[in-house]
Order: sequence, then C-alpha cells, then structure tokens
Amino acid sequence: MKILREILSPLIAVAAAFVVGGIIVLLIGDNPFHAFYELTGNSFGSLDNLGYTLFLATPLIFTGLAVAVAFRCGLLNIGAEGQLYAAAFMTAWIGLKLGGTIVDIFGKKEDWSWMSLPSFVLIPLCILTAVLVGAIVGAIPGILKARFGSHEVINTIMLNFIVISMVSYFTQYYYKIPGDPILQTAPIGEAAHIPRISQFIPGMSDFVPLSVAFLIAILMCVLVYIFLWKTKWGYELRAVGENPSAAEYGGISPK
Repeated sequence: MKILREILSPLIAVAAAFVVGGIIVLLIGDNPFHAFYELTGNSFGSLDNLGYTLFLATPLIFTGLAVAVAFRCGLLNIGAEGQLYAAAFMTAWIGLKLGGTIVDIFGKKEDWSWMSLPSFVLIPLCILTAVLVGAIVGAIPGILKARFGSHEVINTIMLNFIVISMVSYFTQYYYKIPGDPILQTAPIGEAAHIPRISQFIPGMSDFVPLSVAFLIAILMCVLVYIFLWKTKWGYELRAVGENPSAAEYGGISPK
C-alpha cells in the first residue's frame, strides 16, 4: 500500500499541474489541448527531442539527489544551485588545464593547458573534481549548522550568490575567449568530453548533447537509495530527520 501511495502521489501532482495549467491557458484564450500537445511533442515526440529532454534533466537529477539526501536528514539544501555552479566551473577548469589544445569559438587553435591527459584518466578526474567541489561548498553551511546552529536555508541562499558571483568573475576575466559575447569559459579539451549516447543509439542525431552522464545520474539514484535505506549511516540520517531528540536518545549524534 505504501509503494502504491508513493507511485500515485507524483502522478496525481502531475495531473493536477496539467489541470491548473490547462485552466490558465484556457483563461488567456488558447486551446489547452493544443498547448499540451506542443509541450509533450517537443519533449518526447522524437528520439532527438527525447534526447534533449533527458540532457536537460541530467543536472536536475544530480542536484535533486543533493537536496533529497539533506531533506531526509531534516535539512533544506537550497544551495544546490551554488554547488552546481562551483562544481561545473572547476570541472571546466580541469578540462581546460589538462585537456590539451582546444579550438575556440572562432576556429582558432589555442593552448590553455598545462598538459594533455588521456580521456580514461581525465574524465574520471573531472567527475571526482565535481563531487569534491560540490561537497566542499555544501559542507560550509553544514558545518555552520552543526557547530553554531546557523539556519541552513539562509546560509545556502547567501552562499549561492557568493559562488555564482565568483564563478562569473573568474570566467569573465580569466577563462573566457577574448571577444566572446557570451559569459562562458573557453571550450574544454576533447579528452574531457564524456561520450554522447548518440554514438550507441542508431537514429539519434550526433548533435543531440545527451551523454553517458545521464546513465551515471540514474546509477546515482540507485546508489543514493541503497545509501539511505540499506546502510547504517543512511538510517541514522533518516532517524535524525524524523526526530532529532529521539535519535539522540538512541545514541545518534544529530551533529
């Protein structure tokens, strides 16, 4: 019964969102069925559209897991955006410095790197960098909460602005191609590119950016479930989230 309820709850929420959205579309004078047809068609209407949808969903899955783990411990991690920005920037920095010669947006070859590592070394290094940097940024409000009782919502929101401002500054003045009007780093080295799924699926266009990172995100969903529900540490986190006082009485330190 519990499993059925957990399955039905998000389905009911989606259905309610469609109903409310349809009413709003109807009130502004448009056909809600046509609007929903365009919405679902552009998202799932072809293999390429599905690939783009899953590509856009990939970072949301990772950041959603970051929020979900904290939520199970009774905390609100509003800082997932800042953690994502910091991790993405440092990953790009590794890809620039260790990825070899690049071709910039103007077709000019430039060498931003210190050395050129092979893909089987560089890609895991980039992933590890993202994990560690995101963890460090998340640890700052975590330590403040555990040591001083500072509210994590305020700390994480404030940290978002700090991190995004720092990333924008370093990108603008140190790691952007001169003349590029878009605030983005120079392209990372080819060796740092995660393989695209289109290489393995016939019929999907090569320009669809969906990569193996999506499969890693799905794997992480499974691993996070195992961590939260099948390990001692996960049990302790959930216990603190349900009732910190009872957890402490049972020998679990909320800090």
